Amino acid sequence: MVTIKEEYFFDQVIDLAHILHWRIAHFRPARTKYGWRTAVSADGAGFPDCIFLRERVIYAELKSETGELSAEQYEWLAALAEAGQEVYLWKPSDFDEIQKVLERWA
Repeated sequence: MVTIKEEYFFDQVIDLAHILHWRIAHFRPARTKYGWRTAVSADGAGFPDCIFLRERVIYAELKSETGELSAEQYEWLAALAEAGQEVYLWKPSDFDEIQKVLERWA
């Protein structure tokens, strides 16, 4: 199996989404003197990586093939799903499914 770095996987998904006319928001971490941090307040820790908007809204957490959700990420995805939102955990091996989801209209 070929492994794809998470950053390249992000680029692939975002490129595909743009080709399919989605608007995307991605909140990326920045390096600080304390390591990598994403500026967030209130209950934002673990918020999904990407929000996709077209005729519907998708919340997606993107991970490397071996990446796992933190407790906060799991809680966000579960809470969003419970609220009736469309949520996904996507890994590089899911790319065909990602394409199907993003091609689908509401």
